[in-house]
Amino acid sequence: MTAPIVELRDVTRSFPGPPEVQALKGVNLSIDGGEYISIVGPSGSGKSTMLNILGMLDRPTVGEYRLAGTPTSDLPEDDRAAVRAQFIGFVFQSFHLMARRSVFENVLMPMSYSGVPRRERRDRAIEALDRVGLGHRRDFLPGTLSGGERQRVAIARAVVSGPRLLLADEPTGSLDQRTSGEVMDLFEELNAGGLTLAIITHDQAIADRATRSVRISDGRMSEAA
Repeated sequence: MTAPIVELRDVTRSFPGPPEVQALKGVNLSIDGGEYISIVGPSGSGKSTMLNILGMLDRPTVGEYRLAGTPTSDLPEDDRAAVRAQFIGFVFQSFHLMARRSVFENVLMPMSYSGVPRRERRDRAIEALDRVGLGHRRDFLPGTLSGGERQRVAIARAVVSGPRLLLADEPTGSLDQRTSGEVMDLFEELNAGGLTLAIITHDQAIADRATRSVRISDGRMSEAA
């Protein structure tokens, strides 16, 4: 039986005080390959801490995070960085594009860290930009693009290395309603192609688009009704 892509077992993340703050409290979560899940909650609920744990940017204080069946909590930092680069794609609210690099160069960049052979990188970047409908913008600088176009560049950058898990943190938070819908349609096309998708959001309408939703509140997680 195939292991879940994501498995959190009794995960608590504490930050020292005084007073000590428990941002996550005994969280259990399993995400299967190809699943489309939203993690919804208000500001301060623990969503950002959850993102950092799922993305291997932070470690649980207590508990275990297994990625595709492999325990990750005790991996050395270099190994964690390698797994993250090869396995996980990230999309953020504020895009995080390099302003002085072209769209094409932004999409090329992560392949330097994820082990994609150099001879494949150009074709992969072209394919990823075509996939998000921006092949005609590849020589532009990010600052000349609309917000929706910049988010599509960020999505192309996130998927170009072929990750198995895509984490999107408030991906429509800087976009208007129409553009938000277009970006979410793109995410859902990627999921339909087999990519495991986790959307972290405070927006219930965005959360409701997922096939499964979990709620986080005061660091505790529960399945949404």
